[in-house]
Amino acid sequence: MRALRAELSKLATLPFAWLAFAAGLVVPTGIAVITSLTSDPGPDTGFAELAVGVLGAIILGVAGIGSEYTTEGEESAGGRQITTTLTAIPSRTRLLLAKTVAVIIATVVLAVAAIAVVFGTVHLLLGTDAPTLDGQALARMGGAATYWVLMALLGFGLTVLTRNGIIPMAILVANSSAVTVTYLLAQSFPVANYLPDLAGMRMFTTVRTGVEIAPLTGGLIMTAWVAALLIAAGVVFSRRDA
Repeated sequence: MRALRAELSKLATLPFAWLAFAAGLVVPTGIAVITSLTSDPGPDTGFAELAVGVLGAIILGVAGIGSEYTTEGEESAGGRQITTTLTAIPSRTRLLLAKTVAVIIATVVLAVAAIAVVFGTVHLLLGTDAPTLDGQALARMGGAATYWVLMALLGFGLTVLTRNGIIPMAILVANSSAVTVTYLLAQSFPVANYLPDLAGMRMFTTVRTGVEIAPLTGGLIMTAWVAALLIAAGVVFSRRDA
C-alpha cells in the first residue's frame, strides 16, 4: 500500500497527468457540443465522442511510467528517475504493480468524470431528444470506462517495453483520431477487427467494418491483448538494466 500511495502521489504531480485529465474532459465534451448542435442524435451520440476522448487515458497511461525514463538535471549526472525509484522500491515487481494500479485508479476517475460531463452536456443541449439513460446505456458507459482503462494500460505497457513515452503516445494518439488506422485496415483485412482498440470499441459504440463482434467478446479480446502486453512488459522490466 505504501508503494501504491507513493505512485499515486507521484502521478498527481506530473504535468502530463494533468494534461491527460484536461484532454480527457475537454476533447470529448467539445466534440459532443459540436455534434449536438450540428447533427441529428443517434444511438452512438455521446459514445462516439468518448471513443475519441480516450486520448486522455492514453496520455495518462504513458505518463504513469514514461516520466521514469526522462533524463534528470546535471546534479544527477544526467541519470534517469527510474534509478532513484528503484532505490526507494527495490522490488521491480512490486514497483510495476503499484504503478499499474495507480494508472488504473486514475483512469477510472478520469473516465467516470468524462462520461458524466459528456452525457450531461448532451442532455443539456438535446433535452428530450438525447439518448435515454436506460440499463443498456449504463452498460455501454461501463464498457466505455473499461475501454479507457485498457487503452491506458496499453500505453503503459508499450512505454515499459520501449523505455520511451514519445513513440507509444504518438502511435496511440494518432490511432485514436476520428478515423483510426486500424479501422482503415479492417476495410481490407478482416483480421484487423481483432486488434485491441477496434475490438474493444465494440463494448460501447457501433463499428461498421463488415465483421460482427459482440460487446463482451470485443472486451475479452482487448483484455487478452493488454494482459499479454503487461506480462511481457513485466518480464522485460524485471530482467533488464534500469
